[in-house]
Amino acid sequence: KVLIDVPRSDLAEELAQSETKVQVLQDTLQQVLDRREEERQSRQLLELYLEALKTEDSILSKVAEPQAAPRKEMDVVDTGTSSTDSSAPTALRDQVLAALKEKPAPELCLDSQDLELVLKEDAAALASALGWDKQKAAALQDACDQELSKRLKQVQALHSLRSTSKGKKSLP
Repeated sequence: KVLIDVPRSDLAEELAQSETKVQVLQDTLQQVLDRREEERQSRQLLELYLEALKTEDSILSKVAEPQAAPRKEMDVVDTGTSSTDSSAPTALRDQVLAALKEKPAPELCLDSQDLELVLKEDAAALASALGWDKQKAAALQDACDQELSKRLKQVQALHSLRSTSKGKKSLP
């Protein structure tokens, strides 16, 4: 990057080369930087695509679950609501609740779909399900909201970069 930014005449003098050779060198270096950036963006896009596939698979597996599974979840909720302190039962899976309890930054461990479920959950019901106070549950929901917003911004940025790079390829 530094060699690209150096004025061509200064670099040519320092390298004892002609300005045309230095221009070719700077152009080549710029192409290498551009290629690296495209590779980085491609990796990010691939990671987002794989995350979307995982989310889609989890949605499909939930839809395809046999009818016995909801009954099992209902049993868990029924036994969990026996205390008088408990509010409305949560729609969160045991796996998500375990991650929320055990992880220091659970919003980073959950997929986007689970983050949305945490956000939709009533703060009092979430606090009750986790055995926390309402403030701690609200803080968790805020952290989940921020993480989800960040992920959505990344997806929008990648879409924008993709449309920009498509536009550059079509130019002569």
